[in-house]
Amino acid sequence: MGIENIYSLILGYVLGSIPFGLLIARFAGHGDIRKIGSGNIGATNVLRTGSKKLAILTLLLDMAKAGGAALIAASLFGFTASLIAGGAALFGHCYPVWLKFKGGKGVAAYFGVLIAVSWPLALIAAALWLASAAFIRIVSLSGIITAVAIPIAAYFMGQPQIAILSAALGAIIILRHRENIVRILAGFEPKIGGQKPEKKTGKKK
Repeated sequence: MGIENIYSLILGYVLGSIPFGLLIARFAGHGDIRKIGSGNIGATNVLRTGSKKLAILTLLLDMAKAGGAALIAASLFGFTASLIAGGAALFGHCYPVWLKFKGGKGVAAYFGVLIAVSWPLALIAAALWLASAAFIRIVSLSGIITAVAIPIAAYFMGQPQIAILSAALGAIIILRHRENIVRILAGFEPKIGGQKPEKKTGKKK
């Protein structure tokens, strides 16, 4: 690995590991976001503070840090370096050293990277996420579906490097959603606009 790629790796990880959700919630007076809801530092859990504005700000900043890392690396070292920086940023978001490697789930950072390296793919990802969210109404499952589909789309669009990158990042996203997957299979994952399903106890009323 050349020195430019090493610089890009470090740049991406450092920017990606900035825990915007944690910082924003704390500065807004909501305390430690890791003690609220799912304990995640991403926008979905920030929304559980009751503030849509803070959640949107977290979403945009998480996208910006990953996309920004890719764009900076591209301007300095070229396209391959941008992929490395973007990938490292998502990894840093999911596994920040400052938080004992317990970070977000990576979907916002994933979109940020796609916007930076291939805006047509980012549009496809956004359309797919919105469509699946509207139909299925499960945020986590929409993210997983998008993460699985985009590498395939990138391959058929003749972008093999991005297909490889998005597949690797998609694997991280799926790994980070393993608890959600268990709840989805069990039918306990909350739906958009709905109440959290209650677990069956097996007791008859």
